[in-house]
Amino acid sequence: MGRQIRVRGAVLAAGLLLAAAGCSGAGSGTGANPRDDPKPGGAAPSASAPSGAPADGKRPTGDVLPGMVAASVARTQLAALKVAAPGTMSGYSRDKFTHWAEQGDKCDTREVILQRDGAKVTRDSQCKAVSGTWKSLYDEVVVTEASKMDIDHMVPLAEGWRSGAAGWDAAKRKAFANDLTHPQLLAVTASSNRSKGDQSPDLWQPPSKAAWCQYGRAWTTVKSVYGLTVTEPEKKTLSTMLDTCAS
Repeated sequence: MGRQIRVRGAVLAAGLLLAAAGCSGAGSGTGANPRDDPKPGGAAPSASAPSGAPADGKRPTGDVLPGMVAASVARTQLAALKVAAPGTMSGYSRDKFTHWAEQGDKCDTREVILQRDGAKVTRDSQCKAVSGTWKSLYDEVVVTEASKMDIDHMVPLAEGWRSGAAGWDAAKRKAFANDLTHPQLLAVTASSNRSKGDQSPDLWQPPSKAAWCQYGRAWTTVKSVYGLTVTEPEKKTLSTMLDTCAS
């Protein structure tokens, strides 16, 4: 009986050591993201994303984003989204979506995504990427300098504001801006990210058509998880994107 207790204690101790490692393998990069408007946000304590995501923690083959669902599920999500005219930008400020949030071990959300989406990423003592390779989903460009990568909000903060986030509290906006669970954050080239800006899919699509299936599923899932609305042209374009997915 004493031997069994010692074994369980060893397992528990190993578990605690793994938990303490936390962010040690997740988080690299430099700078903030001047993407869907020009003002980068500041860091703050992390916040959890809303529950109810359809993700099971596994990615379909070829997906580069977490929390992805099959095209058939995305079509069901899309059909259920409320269609509405876009709201105004009155009262909007990027600062109302606190980011990048601290994720532990000196890493913020940006660094975690750079580490997740890159290959052979190494970082300095401040959790900044010093080397690595990234392939941008939107334009298929391969980058070896973290400073040339932006972290894209799949559904931009300003677009979220126009489609429902204007009525959220600060905690939900923070969760939306730092969501590591759903397909909301992705490392892409700064040029493609800034070309996208805060535009919805009917106004901007990834230059690489090979990305359309993932883009359509990701955008639809994020809007579904957060209860955001879509416009009729947006919904039509998302349907076209989902049609590029293999059956």
